Amino acid sequence: QVQLVESGGGSVEAGGSLRLSCAASGRYTIQNYCMAWFRQVPGKEREGVAIIDADWSDVASSVKGRFSVSRNNAKNIVYLQMNSLKHEDTAMYYCGAHYGDCSENDIKSRRFFPAWGQGTQVTVS
Repeated sequence: QVQLVESGGGSVEAGGSLRLSCAASGRYTIQNYCMAWFRQVPGKEREGVAIIDADWSDVASSVKGRFSVSRNNAKNIVYLQMNSLKHEDTAMYYCGAHYGDCSENDIKSRRFFPAWGQGTQVTVS
């Protein structure tokens, strides 16, 4: 199973930017996987933010125009660039992965992703 490690979280003022990274390790290459960013606040369901595979990407409507997702296959890293951050973006951000291409429904539920990292906290004040 692919192993995932998130980094890049922190505290930022509203309107600021952060870039999260998700590094995949093991003998797996992310170009064969659908990679995802989800976020979760205590007491709520994990919410899909962005997904990306070798040919396609998508972001949730709540972050469209502010967040973008990209990948560096050579480094086996997926990024989430977050701009114009709002207080409501405060959450623990998780990276997920499943083998194969993404589908449109993947962003709707964490259950499509069997592999997860431990998360990185983003706090917007």
